[in-house]
Amino acid sequence: MKNIQLKFNSLLFLAIVGVFSFTACQEDEEVFEQTRLFRPVLNEELFSEANEIIVNMGNLKQAVSYTVEVSRDTFNTVDYLIESDTSYVRINRELVGEDLFWNQLYQVRATARATDATYDSKASDLGNVRTQRFPSIINEPAVYDVTDVAARVSWVLAGAQVTGTKVFAGDDLRLTTPLMEEQPVSAEQALAGEVIVTGLEPETDYQIAIYSDEVLRGWVPYTTRVADIDPTDPNVIDIRENESSSAVADAVAAAHPGATILVKRGMTYDLPEEDLDKSITIQAAYGFGEQKARLVTTGNWNIAEGSQIDFIRFVDLEIRGEDYSGDYVFNPNTDGVNVGELLFDNCVLTTFRGIIRIRGTVAIDQYTVRNTQVDSIGGYGLLTTDTNPSDDEMTAHVNHITFENSTFSRIQNGVTSRNNSQSITIESCTFANFITSGNRIFRYRGGDGNNNVAQGIKIRNSIFGHGWDEAMSDDLSIRGMEGLAETVFDIVNVYSTSDFSFNSDPIPGFPLGNYAGGQATLWVNPDAYNFNFQDNGFAGKYDSGDPRWRAKL
Repeated sequence: MKNIQLKFNSLLFLAIVGVFSFTACQEDEEVFEQTRLFRPVLNEELFSEANEIIVNMGNLKQAVSYTVEVSRDTFNTVDYLIESDTSYVRINRELVGEDLFWNQLYQVRATARATDATYDSKASDLGNVRTQRFPSIINEPAVYDVTDVAARVSWVLAGAQVTGTKVFAGDDLRLTTPLMEEQPVSAEQALAGEVIVTGLEPETDYQIAIYSDEVLRGWVPYTTRVADIDPTDPNVIDIRENESSSAVADAVAAAHPGATILVKRGMTYDLPEEDLDKSITIQAAYGFGEQKARLVTTGNWNIAEGSQIDFIRFVDLEIRGEDYSGDYVFNPNTDGVNVGELLFDNCVLTTFRGIIRIRGTVAIDQYTVRNTQVDSIGGYGLLTTDTNPSDDEMTAHVNHITFENSTFSRIQNGVTSRNNSQSITIESCTFANFITSGNRIFRYRGGDGNNNVAQGIKIRNSIFGHGWDEAMSDDLSIRGMEGLAETVFDIVNVYSTSDFSFNSDPIPGFPLGNYAGGQATLWVNPDAYNFNFQDNGFAGKYDSGDPRWRAKL
């Protein structure tokens, strides 16, 4: 009897617990208030097929439809407003009633719609997408295929013979109104697959089309360059007809301060040997063809003692040494020199021990390397100031240093200085095989009080591959810096490959391996100086590194 009673009591207890649990569950159950739908997101990146845009969004269960907007001016205006009951949308003539433009950059955004509009999502910017080029025999122009007043148009020889070209405004996207009479293409030009279109205006957007009789064979956009130097300007010394290797040196010797020496593309000249004592610009005239005007040296150029020079500018040149263990562009060791600006713009600099090494009391206010390719530079690197600090006076120094929109490869050393600088800016540059093991990107070695960059070092929108394994020892690591204890680093949107590393003296805040692959994975062929992106999934492909290599939207 006792046993039965115990079982009954146990069952009663379990029943009571169950009732309380059920009641508690009922009391704890929450009913959530309905909220907005989440913003649409993409299943895959926007892409185009021919002149159609494909938008593949994730399917939101609570969405009853989607509104897709398409713009060409970042939604200052909307080209198309599309209502779709699916999250996959193909934007084409069938959907919007007209053909989308070819080779045109569009922006797309989308809103998820609920049964009750109160709960519609907010608009989601899905990004940019460019439609494909019109199927064409015409070639994409290179940067050297356009001047300030003319364009070189070329095509593949296929199908009917090309008979003429027409020029349209850059915003005449349907090619409705030619700006000038059709320019006929001769039989000889047609056979060569190339014609020069003239009569253009500087700094203007155009579209140039080719035709076989009345049949459009394709078109490409051109933007003409700023007006070229006027060779009749009294400040210009035009030596394009002088084929002597000494023509540049002779012109510099005869020039008045501030003159521009105008050289011919494809020509080779000797770098002057007589010490420079005046402001000078050496610049290539516009012309078609990849080959730049070339300045060559087996030594270096110097600057005369006591010279007060506003600027030294090299524009659109290849400057080449013979030996990267011995040659420089400049290697002055003198006193009382002040240079306001030293500029290399749109140049190739190669095979030097150092680009510039200064000693004595040479002072440069602004040193800039812009739109330039730098390769095969030895132990004196991108810049060396090489006289110890003095208690009595400031020795050799550079105040402001800028590397912008440039590529640097196979370089043993970066910036070395025995005196302070005011600023260093690295903006939109690509670095690979940069710095040999044991060397540094920044070496400020003047000791306390002489080893800082007062206004800081900015590194932005740039990419760093591994060090230069010149000795083939499988050592890809480098040293970061010396000195700079009081220097502030400002590093934004900078990537380094997984095989980049510091073996000592790291740069504060420098990102290590924030790109998961090595440099051989990121770029097509860095050893052959091809820094086009091989990895299409790289997050910085549109906004980091030298712009000449970036993926184009």
